[in-house]
Amino acid sequence: MYNLYIILCEDGSLYTGISTDVRRRFEEHKNGQGGHYTRAHKVKKVVYTEGLGTRSQALKREAEIKSWSKAKKLELVRKK
Repeated sequence: MYNLYIILCEDGSLYTGISTDVRRRFEEHKNGQGGHYTRAHKVKKVVYTEGLGTRSQALKREAEIKSWSKAKKLELVRKK
């Protein structure tokens, strides 16, 4: 099963990604082994997760959420 996750960064920005193991992936981001964005913006905590069945579903949902404004992403996080 794939999970979509949203991470709050130290500068207040939000990072969206997918993984089969969110805890492991968060630790990778935290230790500088994630993407370029999280190395530059330092991760703070996972604020949202959503389980999805397949990688394809997860990638589609990730693309959808990445197209949203920050305000809309925060609304999703608050509804959690």
